[in-house]
Amino acid sequence: MSLAEQVLEGNIRAAARLMRDIDDSRPQAIEELKLLYPHTGNAYIVGITGPPGAGKSTLVDQLTASFRTQGKKVGVVAIDPTSPFTGGAILGDRIRMNRHSCDEGVFIRSLATRGSLGGLSRSTSDVALVMDALGMDIIIIETVGVGQDEVDIVKEAHTTCVVMVPGLGDDIQAIKAGILEIGDIFVVNKADRDGADRTARELCTMLEMRQVVTGSWNPQVMKTEAQRGTGIDELTAEILKHREFLFDSGSITDFLRERNQRHFMDILRDTLFKKALACMSDKGSIDRIVDGMINRRIDPYSAVEDVVTKMMPEFKR
Repeated sequence: MSLAEQVLEGNIRAAARLMRDIDDSRPQAIEELKLLYPHTGNAYIVGITGPPGAGKSTLVDQLTASFRTQGKKVGVVAIDPTSPFTGGAILGDRIRMNRHSCDEGVFIRSLATRGSLGGLSRSTSDVALVMDALGMDIIIIETVGVGQDEVDIVKEAHTTCVVMVPGLGDDIQAIKAGILEIGDIFVVNKADRDGADRTARELCTMLEMRQVVTGSWNPQVMKTEAQRGTGIDELTAEILKHREFLFDSGSITDFLRERNQRHFMDILRDTLFKKALACMSDKGSIDRIVDGMINRRIDPYSAVEDVVTKMMPEFKR
């Protein structure tokens, strides 16, 4: 049996092997994903994002336990940063979720960013796809600690939770611009700390200043203490409330169309880049182009057009 067939039968080991192949960019993984794709689209994806130290991993651990009490199977994709010097990653988020290691209804996979920007790993979408095919009802994606504009999670998650924590100085400054706009739910974690109420009030004020479209979702500000499990049931209920809104309002159709388009464009971009790079490296074209650029005999724009023309003769300048 292929790995895809084993995954569809609920084989955890096969799913883990396929995820490893995906993360290692092995060509055979693509063929397995082709077989799995028609059997996906059932899982609900929840994104957890926010700055480093906000308690995202502990929050994910508590959310996983909360969804399990409702009988839902939960998959967790935890993104960890990669060292820009050694290329290594600790992948330590699983340590905080160790209590679920013996639960057959929970599957946890850590991924390294491997240089990807936006808070996610390049293989996040495909790993989530495997979890979907495996039968997970809820997939929680925890991003690496993000700043103001790492908002790729909104491309993947049906519901995006932005997690903040008091004591970061200028709290609103820390989440302005893009990250403030992507949240479906805002969570002030470690709410027992001084300044939690002020952070929550400032968030509410910022949300009230946004232009509201009639019939759109109204994001709520929740307060939690993930370490103690306080506010977790309320957060779970709010996530499910947002899910109900997406389906009842019909917004889910537009979301899925946009997500699938982005997914297709990302795969197309990566595939074309790899093919172009392979084509040039075989003939030493890159060295010649770089040498020509240094001497100003070749401009990079014409060089790219030439490469594309060689790959696709029908391409015209």
